[in-house]
Amino acid sequence: MTSSTADTIRLRVSRYRPETDSAPHFDEYDVPLRKEWTVLDGLNHVKNEIDTTLSFRWSCRMGICGSCGMTVDGEPKLTCGTFLSDYAPGPVTVEPLANFPVARDLVVDITDFLQKLPRVSPWIIRPDEHRDVEPEVEYLQTPGQLDVYRQYSMCINCMLCYSACPVYGLDPEFIGPAAIALAERYDLDSRDHGTSRRIDVLGAHDGVWACTFVGECTKVCPKHVDPASAIQRYKLKTALHTVKAFLLPRGAR
Repeated sequence: MTSSTADTIRLRVSRYRPETDSAPHFDEYDVPLRKEWTVLDGLNHVKNEIDTTLSFRWSCRMGICGSCGMTVDGEPKLTCGTFLSDYAPGPVTVEPLANFPVARDLVVDITDFLQKLPRVSPWIIRPDEHRDVEPEVEYLQTPGQLDVYRQYSMCINCMLCYSACPVYGLDPEFIGPAAIALAERYDLDSRDHGTSRRIDVLGAHDGVWACTFVGECTKVCPKHVDPASAIQRYKLKTALHTVKAFLLPRGAR
């Protein structure tokens, strides 16, 4: 590979083919350095013009789908919003998200998260949830009620918070920041009645109490969801629930 020039920037890309490689290694590629190009644009240039075997995920290119999360120079980033010019003159090291098994090259296996997410019931739970749906019935909500949980509803499941979380890296049983933030989003929804169900899950040993409040999840979140805040709120909620369960008769809780 020729050396990069002022008009190009070098990408050091982690490569791993499970059928042939025993461990990941790096390949280097020189891509055009343009003001408007992101890391994702650079990877697409490699894919389209240099090495068609490179594998990575992307979809919307607008910071909405959350599928292009990767580790860029050691930090979890959405590559569609990370500009090559910020890393000039380079090189730029691109690796898969940490704390997940690597399926191939920059693609990680997020099965663990997909299995954990349903445990917090990330949907609106009604006291009459088993009755037939009536299409003409609306559960109205004021703008103020929406604002209460809006921040936590912005999660796009990009997995950056899991990649940055040292607790999840050490203890894969930890349910994780995004799942807890989404639980808080529904708990705060005026239409929801599922808090008691979620507390039973998040108050367990692999729930909120596993978090040591490092705060990296909030630092890397591209949508400013603030999962660390959601976790601390849920710690208070589970603590109050436990105290009430101990002190109050069942009918008064």
